[in-house]
Amino acid sequence: MNIQSVLIVGSGLMGAGIAQVCAQAGIKVFITDVSQEILNRALKNIAWSLSKFIEKGKVKESLESIMGRIQAGTDWESASRADLAIEAVFEKLELKHEIFKRLDEVCGPETVLATNTSAIPITEIAAVSKRPEKVLGLHFFSPVPMMEVVEVIRGVRTSEETMRAGIDFVNRIGKVPIRVESDVPGFLLNRINLVGYIEAIRLLEQGIGTVEDIDKGVRLAFGRRMGPLETGDMVGLDVSYGALTAIYEESKDAHYYPPQLLRRKVKLGELGRKSGRGWYEYHPDGSRKEK
Repeated sequence: MNIQSVLIVGSGLMGAGIAQVCAQAGIKVFITDVSQEILNRALKNIAWSLSKFIEKGKVKESLESIMGRIQAGTDWESASRADLAIEAVFEKLELKHEIFKRLDEVCGPETVLATNTSAIPITEIAAVSKRPEKVLGLHFFSPVPMMEVVEVIRGVRTSEETMRAGIDFVNRIGKVPIRVESDVPGFLLNRINLVGYIEAIRLLEQGIGTVEDIDKGVRLAFGRRMGPLETGDMVGLDVSYGALTAIYEESKDAHYYPPQLLRRKVKLGELGRKSGRGWYEYHPDGSRKEK
C-alpha cells in the first residue's frame, strides 16, 4: 500500500511529532484536535522543531515547503481522503473507542487505522471497529523526530497486509520498524523500559540515590542519552502512569503497579516538562532549572 496522506487525531507532543516526520518524508498530513488554539500551538511547535533540524543541516528542504504539507482543523472532512489514520490521544480507552468509531464512519473503506497507544492492547481498541483486520498499533517514541524506532503491533484480527502497510510506512518516514507479533499489554520495548523506570523510582523512594545521581549513573554506565527520570519528565509522568496502569490492569503483575511516589506526583499535577515540574523543575521555555 502506497501511503500518500495521513490523518492524525491529537496534536499533543506525540501527534505533532508524527505530523512532522510524515511531512518531512513528503507525505500530506491533516492533523485534528478539539480546538483551533491547540492546533495553532502544535503548528508553532512543529515549525520550531523543523527550524532546528534545518539549522543543523539534518533537513535540506525549506521550512515553508515542509509546513505546506500540513493542514490543521477541528473537523475531519479530509479524513475520507487519508490512506492512513493515526490516533494519538492520551491513554483513555473510552476516548480511543469514540475516535475509532468515528474513523470508521468518515474514513474510506481502504484506510488503515492505527493507534499510537503505548500500553493498551490493540485488540481492545479495535473491538469497536467494523474493520479490525485493518487496525494495528504504530507506537512511536518521544521525541518522535529524534527517536529512530517504531513498534508495529499486531492485534488478534490484524491482517498481514495491514502489518506490511505499517512496516512500509515506518520505513517511508525514515524510522526502523520493530514487529510485535503478540498483543501483550505494554508490547515489547515498554515492557523492558518501564521495569527500569519503576526500579529507579523505588530506589529514589527508599533514599538510596538522588534524582541527579540515578540519571547520571544510567547515562554514564549504560551509554544512554538520557536517564530514566529525565526521560520520564520528557514523556510526561501522567503518560507513564497511564501505561503502567494499563499493563497492571491487564496482566495483574504487581511488578508494573505504579510506585507511590509516581502516583502522588501525578495527583499533584507534577507531570514533567509540560507542567514545569516533575522529577526536575523547568523554566517556561522548557529548559531545566539547575539546583
